[in-house]
Amino acid sequence: MSGRVAVIVLDGVGCGAAADAERYGDASSNTLGHVLEQVPSLSLPALERLGLGHVGALRGISSALAPSGVVTVLEPASPGKDSTTGHWELAGVVLDAPFPTFPGGFPAALIAEFSQRTGRAVIGNCVASGTEILGRLGAEHLESGAWIVYTSADSVFQIAAHEGVVPLAELYRACELARALLVSPNDVSRVIARPFIGNAGAFTRTTNRRDYSIAPVAETLLDALASAGITRTGVGKVDDLFASRSITATHTSNNAHGIQLIGDWLSSGSEGFLFANLVDFDQQFGHRNDVQGFAGALAEFDAALPELLAALRDDDLLCITADHGNDPTTPTTDHARERVPLLIAGPAVIPGVLPMRSTFADLGATVADAFGLAWRGRGASFLNQVRAA
Repeated sequence: MSGRVAVIVLDGVGCGAAADAERYGDASSNTLGHVLEQVPSLSLPALERLGLGHVGALRGISSALAPSGVVTVLEPASPGKDSTTGHWELAGVVLDAPFPTFPGGFPAALIAEFSQRTGRAVIGNCVASGTEILGRLGAEHLESGAWIVYTSADSVFQIAAHEGVVPLAELYRACELARALLVSPNDVSRVIARPFIGNAGAFTRTTNRRDYSIAPVAETLLDALASAGITRTGVGKVDDLFASRSITATHTSNNAHGIQLIGDWLSSGSEGFLFANLVDFDQQFGHRNDVQGFAGALAEFDAALPELLAALRDDDLLCITADHGNDPTTPTTDHARERVPLLIAGPAVIPGVLPMRSTFADLGATVADAFGLAWRGRGASFLNQVRAA
């Protein structure tokens, strides 16, 4: 293949409950569908032209319009509903068991060891949303300098610290120490640095978040591309999710920054593979149950999409998908166990609607096939249904 492939992950933009969603308490989740229902003014013409109306019943999005791209839906095969699991599966790694979660907080011995090694006390050690725990413990942290440690329904060890109390370098070092401590059976998928600023009653998280993922447990699409000498470029937190293995990335301040970087890559002389994550859907709006903000982020991406498509070369493939759901209309602020849309665009694609795929890993296998690699991971390529040989 002489063309390029770009995969854009709209973080948290699921399109309906997965087959096993009831096991996760997510049977009523439908991120994309519910946002469109609750914001009747939301219009997504560029995504609609690609074929978004064929991923499920979506208010205001036509299912009668013939798609200009390839459209399908991906069902999750790995247990779990977090970003690491979703991205790994997109890259060909299907987990046999979920990452551990800690609904009762982390073991006391582990917290004590973390405190001893970092030289600071720990407060929290509970399940909480990021905004709620800052409101509850932020003032105490300002007085004591203690780490705020918390988790969620996902497999995460989150450390919050005020940037005026704890230098970023110290927070990042604490996350690295935590990552080293969190081995089986406490091997969470991610340690997350959650820096914030402000005063009591008005704390806000900053864009200096960092994720420290466990290393992938098998060969990924990124590893296979690296072995073949194919250039990999990351945008957003994708390097964090793969423990920086076989990819580096430019971290972004918001979706607009990420979209700009994607556009720059597509319109430049860049070659190879682009893996991008647009995190605002999830981080800024899904986790905060901000339906209007979520709708605005969808409109922002849709408005930018025509320019991205116009930058595609004759043999390029642009794949738009997600890693899980995060329905801002449900009472929970957690991720949702959802299937995800997949829209594939490019001058050489054969437009059409394909049956649902049984695993996200089929996308990784298809990308590998597009680059002429033998590797398929746990997926099956459907490249022959995407474009002519």
